[in-house]
Amino acid sequence: MSLDSPRLRLGVLAVIIASLFAALLARAWYLQVVQAPTARLEANGNRVRTVTIPAPRGRILDRQGRPLVVNQEINAVTVSRAQLSKNSDVLDKLSRALGVPVADLQHKVDDKRYSPYKPVPIAENVPKEKLIYIGEHEADFPGVEGVRLTQRAYPQGTLAAHLLGFVGEINDRELAVRKNKGYKAGDEIGKSGIEAAYEDDLRGSPGIEQLEVDARGRVLRTIDSRPPVTGHDVKLTIDLDVQKLAEDSLDQGLKSARVANARERKKHFLAPAGSVVILDPRDGSVLALASNPTYDPAKFIGGITLADFAALQDPARGSPLTNRATQGQYAPGSTFKLVTSTAALRDGLITAGSTYNDTGSYLIGGSKQRVFNALRESHGVVNVQRALTVSSDVFYYHLGDLFWQGRRSFGETGIQDVAREYGFGRASGIPIGDESTGLVSTPDTRRKLHDKYPKAYPNGQWFAGDNVNLAIGQGELTVTPLQLANAYATFANGGTVYEPRVADSIVDADDKPVRTVAPKSIGHVDLPPNVRDPILRGLLGVTSDPHGTAAGAFAGFSQVGFQVAGKTGTAQVLNKQDTALFTCFGPMPDPSYEVTVVMEEAGFGADAAAPVARRILDVLAGHTPKEITVTGNPAD
Repeated sequence: MSLDSPRLRLGVLAVIIASLFAALLARAWYLQVVQAPTARLEANGNRVRTVTIPAPRGRILDRQGRPLVVNQEINAVTVSRAQLSKNSDVLDKLSRALGVPVADLQHKVDDKRYSPYKPVPIAENVPKEKLIYIGEHEADFPGVEGVRLTQRAYPQGTLAAHLLGFVGEINDRELAVRKNKGYKAGDEIGKSGIEAAYEDDLRGSPGIEQLEVDARGRVLRTIDSRPPVTGHDVKLTIDLDVQKLAEDSLDQGLKSARVANARERKKHFLAPAGSVVILDPRDGSVLALASNPTYDPAKFIGGITLADFAALQDPARGSPLTNRATQGQYAPGSTFKLVTSTAALRDGLITAGSTYNDTGSYLIGGSKQRVFNALRESHGVVNVQRALTVSSDVFYYHLGDLFWQGRRSFGETGIQDVAREYGFGRASGIPIGDESTGLVSTPDTRRKLHDKYPKAYPNGQWFAGDNVNLAIGQGELTVTPLQLANAYATFANGGTVYEPRVADSIVDADDKPVRTVAPKSIGHVDLPPNVRDPILRGLLGVTSDPHGTAAGAFAGFSQVGFQVAGKTGTAQVLNKQDTALFTCFGPMPDPSYEVTVVMEEAGFGADAAAPVARRILDVLAGHTPKEITVTGNPAD
């Protein structure tokens, strides 16, 4: 049979057709039997979409359970993207109805934070009458709905704003750290303060919705859903009333300083800012943390504008976003004499009975440099107790000089070592973050600063004059108000250094404890009676002795049952007016309050800062508070 035979050609064609059918059948069998489970999963994946539902954040409460940060429901308008694609004029109509530019509405529609399968919120805090109008004209607004959304609210206004912090949209850096915890782009996260420190407790668990969609992405039905779980509440150590008292007293003190005459008598004090810290020395609990100027955390709801954010960081406006209690760095002035006294008594440089004749000035050993008391007055023969009460700089110049001349015995950092024990030069550990460490300068840090910044620090050596300056809290030394408060709280309780504690417990929606935040001891300062007793007597004299530097501020304050120990401070600042400081604790002998006041460019500690503390203590002691009046009269 030749190859051209019709029968042969038909036979070859039949074989080819049979082979094709066999291949098709094999492929069908493979897809329907072998690949069936995989294909079924892929098909389901193509028609099922998972959408997360944000959980309401937990509340932030004061120590008595009173709300500081809560959630509130607001009126909002949402729109379906699928309906917008069919009705292009809906946004124009919404723009007219809501009084919002079309471009702003379109920006919300295009926001990729929102799921393509759920309605997009395009307007919030919508007046009720506008929602009613949209509902009555439903035909004009296809795919548009009025809904209720949850957002942060601040029932106490700006109270404790720096401590509470604010929330905002998660950024790329935060997302990279928290992606394995279920966060996604567009989620809200605590950015500062308690909101950030206790983010894991406050956030809650997002809900899940599984939606069936068609080939065009239209939602057909809800297959499954899991509602969101609200976050836990954080109960703070802060007392709402004490916080308000601190903020009001600080504000009154700053305003009074601004109308008082500065030392030069040619202008008023600027008094642009300040802070108040109130601690419980017994366990490190923060009862109040005030910073002035403050800000409104509600501005961050839904995202803050660039202009508003810039204003909150503008130095010309006092940098309201800066928490001066934890981030402000100041020379402590005479309040640092606690450290110098502790070092001198403990190292045996002096005893409680050692005296020195304060003639009003001091000639630094081995040099011709003479330094003076703040007001050039003479205090006569003083011991450490008297020197603290009247704030004799000359006595402490002498101690600083003795420490340096005897450095072979005491080391180059005899004073600095004790400062670090009290917590200066390092973060206190308060969990709200972004805390400044301050600076306790030493011969070694001076050398390093000179090497790094030779123009700013032209001399890399440490001299006797540097030690003399350090002894009275001046020079390169800087501290934060919180560090200063914690140091005096440590002395008040007998030597235990606590990490400042801002949260007391985490509770659920029914106020049942989830966990407690226990006090945490992070160090100890050795204060035997021969060291602590003379210092304490000197600090008690500051407020009660007729010659005490705060005697004027505490005139008329009944110390029966509420004995107060304290220390004034006035720190000189290059090219600025003096910083006023006052720190105190009481009631003795078992103090439950430590109050520290720092006021920038407000003059003398006794004249400006001490009256603010006096007003706070008046209320805490149950007295009628005295009006704050800053006179500008010279005092330490």
